[in-house]
Amino acid sequence: MKKIAIIGGGIIGMTLANYIDQKKYHVTLFDDPTGQATSASAGIISPWLSKRRNKQWYRLAKDGTGFFPKLIQDFQLDDTIYRQSGTLLLRPEKQLAELLALAEERKKNAPEIGTIKQLSAEQTQQELPLLRPHPALKVSGGGRLDGKAYLIQMHKLAEKKGVDFISQRAQLADTTTVIYGEKREVFDQIILTVGPHLKKLLAPLNYQVDLRPQKGQLLVFQTAFKNSGDFPVAMLDGEADLIPFSAGKILLGATHENEAGWNLKETPEAFKQLANSTRKFLAEPEKLLEQPFHYRVGTRAYTSDFAPFFGQLNDHLLVASGLGSSGLTTGPYIGYLLADYLNTGNANWQEYQKELSNYIQFEKTLASN
Repeated sequence: MKKIAIIGGGIIGMTLANYIDQKKYHVTLFDDPTGQATSASAGIISPWLSKRRNKQWYRLAKDGTGFFPKLIQDFQLDDTIYRQSGTLLLRPEKQLAELLALAEERKKNAPEIGTIKQLSAEQTQQELPLLRPHPALKVSGGGRLDGKAYLIQMHKLAEKKGVDFISQRAQLADTTTVIYGEKREVFDQIILTVGPHLKKLLAPLNYQVDLRPQKGQLLVFQTAFKNSGDFPVAMLDGEADLIPFSAGKILLGATHENEAGWNLKETPEAFKQLANSTRKFLAEPEKLLEQPFHYRVGTRAYTSDFAPFFGQLNDHLLVASGLGSSGLTTGPYIGYLLADYLNTGNANWQEYQKELSNYIQFEKTLASN
């Protein structure tokens, strides 16, 4: 039986660990969760109306969303983790007409988008009573995922399958050897799913990686809305999204802080930014913004072209990173594709990304000195 190490227990690494064939491989997962993007995140799974021009990214996000029914069935994800809640997009009416046309066109190749309906201002408020009347577009196929709850569930399932967990930061001595604490261990295959830490992890092996960290902060409010689990999520016109969960839990976020680096400190500036972006959309702002809340803070990984990358770097290393703010949509599917590659040898991902060499370069000059 071959030995596999997964370094990084976020959304890709944890999904990968659960899909790997345990009869072929013994899996050890190394994870230092400090600053992990997935555990700090909750997001909207609804990529169809994105106007990003990167067609490869859109195919990945579209197919990642289409993968969710299998994911839910395979790992018993209940409503506290994922729910197909429907998505409201709040935009000026002129933009809504354009989005409606885009949605109808994309539904031809993405039937999972569900029903598409342009709502009046009053209908929008009926769908989500937190909001003041505002025109919106609703797609029924949109959903919400709680990243932290997802990781907890997947960790439990992986442990039952025999995955070994080591809660320490790991380093690479070479392409087959992992160093953690005072120990060194050799593996047949190592998969690196450490988000923005990939740059530092590969540096000793003379690889240069196109990645930068971005800080994100979410606000988690506890409210008295008893039926909040039935509310759709809302993509507001601006920087903030409104993500209702059950039992009155309402999430607001997230910030995109490019200059914060690895700083995980909660900041009042984040509250002010998100509150100001949201206040004008709320029917009674104090019913949300004055309720008890806490922060979730994490660090995302971005590439220069805002696109993710994943695949075989060399004979012994696989990599995946650069998910950015779409990690909850694309991450589980990437984890599945990597597991399928290990299980079957099929690399079914060329249509989703550029070549790895666009993001990772081996510095021969450094290696020869």
